[in-house]
Order: sequence, then C-alpha cells, then structure tokens
Amino acid sequence: MNRRTFLLQGAATLAALKGASSLAAAVKDGNAPSFQTANTRWQKTYDGALAVLAGNVQLVPGYEKPVLIEGSTYQGIWMECGPMEALVYRRFRPEIARNSHMAFFARQRPDGQLPYSNKIKGLGWGQIQMVVPIAATAWELARATGDEELLRAAYNACSAWDAWLLKFRNTRGTGLTEGFCTYDTGNDNSPRWTGAANNCPDQDARKIPARGGVPRLCPDLSATTYGARVALAAMAQALGKPAEAERWRQSAEQMRGLILSKLYVQEDAAFYDLDAQNQFVRVRSEIITRVCGEHIPDQRLFDELWTRQIHNPQAFWPAIPLPSVAVDDPHFVRPIPRNSWGGASQALTALRATRWFDHYHRAAEFSTMMDAWCEEIQRDGTYRQQIDPLHGGFTQTDAPHYSPCALVIVDYTWRLAGINEEADELQWNGRPGHPASASARFDLRTDGGAMAAMQYDADGVELRLGGKRIGRIESGAARVITSKAGMPIALLGIHEQPQKVMLHLQGQPKRHFSILPNQRIAL
Repeated sequence: MNRRTFLLQGAATLAALKGASSLAAAVKDGNAPSFQTANTRWQKTYDGALAVLAGNVQLVPGYEKPVLIEGSTYQGIWMECGPMEALVYRRFRPEIARNSHMAFFARQRPDGQLPYSNKIKGLGWGQIQMVVPIAATAWELARATGDEELLRAAYNACSAWDAWLLKFRNTRGTGLTEGFCTYDTGNDNSPRWTGAANNCPDQDARKIPARGGVPRLCPDLSATTYGARVALAAMAQALGKPAEAERWRQSAEQMRGLILSKLYVQEDAAFYDLDAQNQFVRVRSEIITRVCGEHIPDQRLFDELWTRQIHNPQAFWPAIPLPSVAVDDPHFVRPIPRNSWGGASQALTALRATRWFDHYHRAAEFSTMMDAWCEEIQRDGTYRQQIDPLHGGFTQTDAPHYSPCALVIVDYTWRLAGINEEADELQWNGRPGHPASASARFDLRTDGGAMAAMQYDADGVELRLGGKRIGRIESGAARVITSKAGMPIALLGIHEQPQKVMLHLQGQPKRHFSILPNQRIAL
C-alpha cells in the first residue's frame, strides 16, 4: 500500500467517526456496531460485556486521555494485550484504540525502551512483556482509519523498540529475542518458567536474573519481533520508504528462519525455549498459538501442528480450547489456581485466536471453539479470566469485569453470525438457526463509511450494503465473502459438518450448494 492509497482509504472513516468521542455519542451517531437478537440470554450477555468495557475506559497516570484498561484486578494497560484489545474495541470507541497505542509511544525512553505497562501505580520497566506486536496493531488501526499521525508515531516508536530489543535482548548474539523472566511473556504461574524470577533485578529489563536458566531464546518473543518487523515493512511502504520496507522484510524473514531452525522440535511437533545451557524447556504450552498468531509456520507445518497438537483432544482441543499447557503434558497443573498459565484456557488466548485460525483455513473448527467460549461466558455472566479446559467453568477466585473476556463475547458474536471486515474484504457469516441469530440484526459501518447489515428471519438472512441488497442465505451455515464494494468473491464452509446452503445473490438466480468444512467456492 502506497502513501496515497493509505490516505484515501482512511478518509471516509475519519469523517464518519469525527465527533464520536464516547460510546454513547457513537451509538447516537450511528457509528457504533449494533446487534439485536430475540435470544434474551445472548443479548443480556452481549450488552453486559459492552457495559464492562465502557466501565474499563479509564485514565492512567502520566497520559491525559482515557484508555481501555485490563479490568478485574489489573488496573492498568499492558503492552502484551492492551493495544490488541483496544483494536478489537475500536469500532465502538476509535479514539480509545488510538489512545491505547499512543499512551505507550508517549512514554518511550530516549534509548527506545517502551514501558511494559501503564498502571494506576505508574509505569513498569522491569520486563518486556510482549505478545501481539504493538507495531502490528498500530498498523492495522492506522490503515483502517487513515491516521497518518498515528502511522508516523508508530513507525518511529516501533523502529526504536526493535533496536532496543536487538541491543539488550540479544546477549547471546543469535538474532533471536531473549526472555529473562516469567513476566517477559506474561505467563504467570506457568511451569514453563519454573525456577525463574518473575521480573528483572531492580525493575530493569536490561538486567539478567541470576536464576532460571536465562537468558533463554524464546519462540514467542521472537515471533513478536518478527510480526513487528512485518508491520514495520508495511508502514515504511505506506510512508514512501521502499528501501526501509525491504530492509524490514529481510530482517523479518531472517528472524522467521531462526525460529524454525533453532526452536522447533519436529519429533514433538512443538516450539520450546532454549535455555542458557542450550537445553530445550520441554513444556508444551500455548507458545504454539503465539507462533501461529504471527504466521511463522507455513501451511504444511501448521497442518502437522494442527493434527498432532492444536486439534488433538488430548493436547490443546479439550472441551474448552485452548489450554495454556497441553492437557496430556506432565506439567499440566491441576487443580487450577487463579491467574494460571499452567493449564487453564485463557480469555486472552481466545481473543488472540482471531489472528490465525482463518489464516490457516480453519474457520469451521474456530466456529466450534467460539460457540464453546460463548456458552461458558453466558453461563457464568461475570466476565472472568480463565476456564477449566476439561470441564468448563470460570475460576471464581479471579475477579470479574475482565476486558479480554468481555471482548471475546462481543467479537465472537460478530464472527459467528454477523459481519466481519478485514483489510480487503467483507465477511458475511450466515448462520440461520444459530442461537445468536434468532430474529437478529447486525449493523456495521465499514471503514469506507457504508452501512453493512444482516437481517435474520424465520428462513434465512438478508445481506445489505449501503442500503442495497447484496443477497440472501438460507438453510445451512456459510460465509459469503465480498469485496469492500459488495462484489461476491467466494462462499466458505464455516461449520464442522457439511452444509446444504441456498444462496441468492442480487441479479443472479438462486443457487444451491453442498459445502464442506473450510471449503472455498469461487462465486
């Protein structure tokens, strides 16, 4: 994407969002997404989640604009998760998404270090604590809204952060990003980090603790660095810096090669930390999901991971996917304590799953996972942090009103039965008969400014864009993929069972399809 395309693409969005400075204003102006269903249980949980998120929009010290905090017992915003959470929330509160990125960039140190958190108690510098790259979420937000100021701020800040990591978290000279402590990866109470310090000495992320087999070469921290470099390449291209874009692409590919060659163990189908003694830390954890989140494996390798680990009921696909440690790993922690990355299925992992399931062509199975999570959230109704992956049920010793959990039910509702907008397409997820779709209506203002709508009735669902009918889906579940202008591209199977679907596109005769899980049929 060149600079001119970037600016033109976002102009309509900025105009539409101007003046929507709160959720109430956005709803009044018709800019916030709207979901209404006759399923009162689903509606109550969805509306409750939006109330939790509105309550978690707060000020943090040292930054004058409100951000979306983590909620529950976490009174602040963390770099590993806050920017992505705000990105998911951005259609409701775009200015909050922007603030939740700029709050980190504004407090960056002259040497390039970003704070790992901005809490009510102040800034945190004692670990790097990164998972989803802030460069990637900033790029997605800037691209969607045409925000050149954010684009430039993100490019400068994330370039400096990459240089800081290369200087202080590459002490072994491998080129991979090193972990010094438990909180670097946000894996609290995980057997992955048994014996390690929680954070760095003197609250200084440059200092190596004296225990824990550190510095470690970490697949997920390295994947985060890789994903940031991919985003930096795209940002450089949008800013008219092709030489810098190529440099970022090359450094990203170098990182990807190192992760695959040094930190993947084929006989286990697992990615592991490599400790300071060059021994693998053989705990099969949700490292695997983080590496997939940045698209490190190619499709062939992912298919192996999928069969042996991710979709294996004995490993990462129990009743409530995805546990933080494989259930058949000897380190899987039982009983499950609060805030445990030793086995519990975490809402953060569920929220991050949107970054890789579709990429690897597993939309049908993702639907099953989304249904399981939505059912548990509705059954509990308090929006807590983690679930028992084997038997269901949220850990009640975790406090309620946790933003990631609230975002899961909101985001999953739209991905299951509503409209999802990606960079280059609109996805219309038709699910007649699904619990969320009972006489339901979805209204979403796209980044181009047009209103997209899905209206369910007793027989199917009508699809409309900019007031014009696109088509209708009846019978089974399927996703219609269109261009941003509504031109049909493909039909996708999004149910784990084969579906018989009637599709009636505007200006075309009715067509009947038998579509398999994850099958893509060109329209």
